[in-house]
This record gives sequence, structure tokens and C-alpha cells, in this order.
Amino acid sequence: MELLVALSIGLLTGSGVYLLLRGRTFAVVLGLTLFSHAVNVYLFASGRLVTGAPAILSHVESPADPLPQALVLTAIVIGFAMTAFVVVLALKASVELRSDHVDGLAPNEDRL
Repeated sequence: MELLVALSIGLLTGSGVYLLLRGRTFAVVLGLTLFSHAVNVYLFASGRLVTGAPAILSHVESPADPLPQALVLTAIVIGFAMTAFVVVLALKASVELRSDHVDGLAPNEDRL
């Protein structure tokens, strides 16, 4: 199970970084989203996931740690707000610049 979680974190991180380095704004937004999901899975997995353990401390020998769960919930909210802001920013830039590229230039324009 640990190998599957580690591979999924690595796949999400690698895909997110690859898409962040693309020249189109939609790919950058998708890369940021994938990267934030990778961070969420990493934070959630760092909390010693135990099946059937309560989240609140009780008389169980190894209860689940509630701190990573709270961090993931906070990161989900922040990630959603960041994604909404970046999408609006990308839409505004594409309307103003008439281009979907991150630097604002079309592929056939000269770059200095």
C-alpha cells in the first residue's frame, strides 16, 4: 500500500511539474492543480493512516493523527481558491493579450 501511495505522489508531482513548464495557460493551471493534489496526498499519508482508528485520542494504542487531516482540509480550500483565481487571471490575460501563451506572445512572433 505504501508503494502505491508513493507512486501516486510521484506521478502527480511529475505530471504537475511537467505541465507547469508548458507554454499554455491552461496547462499551467492544470499543473498547479495536480501539484496541489500531490501535496494533499503527501500530507494525508504523513498522518499514519490506520484503518478503523478514531481521529480523536482515546484508549486505542495507535490513534490517527488529526493534524494532517486538518492540514489537508485547509489545503483543499486554499487550493480551490488559488485555482479559481488563476483561472480568472488566465481568462483575463487571454482576452487582453489575445493569446493563450504564458508570455503573451504567439508561437510565430519574434522574441527579443
